[in-house]
Amino acid sequence: MSILENLRRVQEQIAETACRSGRDPEEIKLVAVTKTVPVGKMQEVLGAGVYSLGESRVQELLRKCPHFPAEVEWHFIGHLQSNKVRNIIDQVKLIHSLDRWSLAIEIDRRAREKNLVMPVLVQVNVAREAYKHGLPVNDVRPFLEKVARLPGLSVQGLMTMAPLVPHPEEARPVFRELRLLAKRLAASVPGVMMKYISMGMSNDFAVAVEEGSNIVRIGTAIFNNRR
Repeated sequence: MSILENLRRVQEQIAETACRSGRDPEEIKLVAVTKTVPVGKMQEVLGAGVYSLGESRVQELLRKCPHFPAEVEWHFIGHLQSNKVRNIIDQVKLIHSLDRWSLAIEIDRRAREKNLVMPVLVQVNVAREAYKHGLPVNDVRPFLEKVARLPGLSVQGLMTMAPLVPHPEEARPVFRELRLLAKRLAASVPGVMMKYISMGMSNDFAVAVEEGSNIVRIGTAIFNNRR
């Protein structure tokens, strides 16, 4: 199938899942993950009205940015090194992967240098996988209480990555736990918003939408062989 056919199928599945769950499909943002995707293939999704693009490598994002119009919203979704923050602080719409205090300090500093307030999501390692980045669930609230005092960034919600499992249904407990965590934090931590729950990728986004995701990050299901 072509990229546009794949994209249409993904959009239809998001809409069907949302409606089945009693949700408005319009409240769910599709971020097309373009890691390793050539610029020409990326531009095809723009023609279909998808202007939110996700990159996980700073150098790749910076190389691609000049080829796209200002209307494109760039999402940084990968592990972010503190020494790379200055390179993307005025390039991205949302950083999905705030996972440590030193990174929060650097985002705050670089944003204030540019007179910006940088929207961020806190990455949570709900599944407690040792090889993945993200805060343990029990550390999120005290972390947010500290981060809320930094004027150069604005916490907009949470992000997680579910384990790779044979059946998407097995990821449901992870997604449900993040949704419930966001609900508790929204009610108890002043100065932070739980506007976004970023969860769900190509293999499990339908379950994530059922569990309350409003940002899904989808690459393979759209672009197939990315190169």
